[in-house]
Amino acid sequence: MFSGVLKKMTSIHDNPVRYILDFDNDLLFLNQIIGKNIKIHKTGYCCLSCFENLQIFANGFCKKCFFESPMSGDWIMKPELSKAHLEIEDRDISYEKKVQLQNHIVYLSKTSGIKVGVTRSNNMATRWIDQGAIEAIELIEVPNRYLAGIAEVKLKDKFYDKTNWRKMLTSNIDEADIMNDKKIALDSLGSEFEEFFKTDSEVMKFNYQIDKLIDSVKSISLKKSDNIEGKLIGIKGQYLIFEDSSVFNVRSNEGYVVDISISD
Repeated sequence: MFSGVLKKMTSIHDNPVRYILDFDNDLLFLNQIIGKNIKIHKTGYCCLSCFENLQIFANGFCKKCFFESPMSGDWIMKPELSKAHLEIEDRDISYEKKVQLQNHIVYLSKTSGIKVGVTRSNNMATRWIDQGAIEAIELIEVPNRYLAGIAEVKLKDKFYDKTNWRKMLTSNIDEADIMNDKKIALDSLGSEFEEFFKTDSEVMKFNYQIDKLIDSVKSISLKKSDNIEGKLIGIKGQYLIFEDSSVFNVRSNEGYVVDISISD
């Protein structure tokens, strides 16, 4: 029995990608239990900001923290809203400076198709694995989150910025040449970002352990049920994939306190 607060899976870029659920007092190495039955039982809540046993509202936060914590500011999902470089506070200027005023990468990744995104330069592989990318490549590296957001907005005219998770999990992925799309993206960014171009960046590839491909998926969550169970057949992105084609997004269920049991 493993018990603790659900947080997004820790990933290791290996062949295949390896996943770990990190509880306070134990580690669950998930690749080792593929092919086994797993039961996740909800026992309570733990907000990832205030750590209180309060119902999770969104993204692992209780309602109060979702609207007040600097860890859930609008600039996280919309980097172009970052203001720390202007010394303007959103919720907590010290936290915002720490996160926003560091090098960020604008990239292309192949998830359900080619998409554009932003991540901190020290977080690239983790970010791409979390999306279930099978390929990814850097476009530019800039000194703060705001500039990365502006570049991303500029590229949204040509590339999606969201993953179709159903296509990603069924491997119904659009065929595309990511190197060719990189050339298109850099041309689109133009002279405004030329000094930040990563012209020598190479494609990074990812392989995931999935024992059986599925044609369609249905989402399950602890918000709708106190118990999630089934035979685990694979892991991709932040999803556990079960034999009955149900999928459980660990990241979307952060903040729930659970007991996890495994059987043959």
